[in-house]
Amino acid sequence: MITQPLTDAIAEAEKVIADAPHVRGEADLVEGYDYLAGSIQACLHLARAYQRDHPFFVQSTGPYTKMGLDNPDALYFHSNIRDDAEYVVTGTRGTTRDLSFQVLAGDYTPVEVPDSLTAFDDREFDVAPDGTFELRFGPDRSKAGRGYFVLPEGAAMLVVREVYSDWTERRGTLRIHRDDTAGTAPPPLDRDAMTKRYGVAGTMLLGRLRTFLAFPEWFYLKLPVNTLTEPRRTPGGLATQFSAVGHYDLPDDKAMIVTVPKSDAPYQGIQLGSMWYISLDYVNHQTSLTADQATVDPDGRFRFVISERDPGVANWLERLGHDRGYVQLRWQRLSRELGAADGPTVEVVDVDELPARLPFHDQARVTPQQWTARIARRQAEFATRMLG
Repeated sequence: MITQPLTDAIAEAEKVIADAPHVRGEADLVEGYDYLAGSIQACLHLARAYQRDHPFFVQSTGPYTKMGLDNPDALYFHSNIRDDAEYVVTGTRGTTRDLSFQVLAGDYTPVEVPDSLTAFDDREFDVAPDGTFELRFGPDRSKAGRGYFVLPEGAAMLVVREVYSDWTERRGTLRIHRDDTAGTAPPPLDRDAMTKRYGVAGTMLLGRLRTFLAFPEWFYLKLPVNTLTEPRRTPGGLATQFSAVGHYDLPDDKAMIVTVPKSDAPYQGIQLGSMWYISLDYVNHQTSLTADQATVDPDGRFRFVISERDPGVANWLERLGHDRGYVQLRWQRLSRELGAADGPTVEVVDVDELPARLPFHDQARVTPQQWTARIARRQAEFATRMLG
């Protein structure tokens, strides 16, 4: 059976899920098996899209194929490339807050993060008045300049991120082709190619699951619980992104207040993640907020409340039954370094204490009817965003 490598990998992947160190009960397992289903779907899709000579962009992760604490406000795309070929990327710039490009060597593994060889945003190339642009990526250093980006030795993947602050912003378009193969077609598939493809999907599946169970050990779980770091450059070489990260452990009668200044960055956001290191349901629940979506207090600060019980405030981040999880704040398209003063402070309090501990509590309150309308708007905006 040519599918045997994949079916063997799925059986092993199910054991990886069942044996994950954070699993404490049925709810963790059910969530893990759902994560596994999305990962199988993603790896089959990505294995079929692995084409360096006739490349195209594929969506790397999404609401049903989550991985790597995916940002609810980002669309992720990638294309596999060779370091000895020249590629042309054309597109139109949408109205999203950030459009960034990154060249990676290799892929994430359970023992290391891939090297970032090049990273930049759309301030580094020319966009025509009608929003169109053209970029070239290749090995010829003599062509280096605005619009031509050199592919260093080992370049294997081109990643593109399009990031929203207001979910009603308009996405752009994106296309890639290899300069010397345009107008030709890839060779037809044969049995050997199909067998290899199923094997690649299985290898990707196990690597994906093991990597992102190990990843939090590197960057989160060694931090004191219920704290957040100062802003720091996001690991992986993103050129204009800083992050503040942490993990929480809260009983149902406690709340975490995260206070952070409103930044001058075009994009600022906060999200929660599960112990599977993926985002929580951000479509039907408010588990993330951007600066545009959140309510800023009169003193210029956001005060986010992470809790299981509804505190009746606009900036509530719903835990959805997860007494443990990850918190990440991001700032993108920065034009300056961030320091401690730009970052968050954290306080854990009784939920019943919140009216006394939130200095602008009365202005932040929302009724159940207002909350329902808020979620309905979120669902509608997300659906529109995914359709482009």
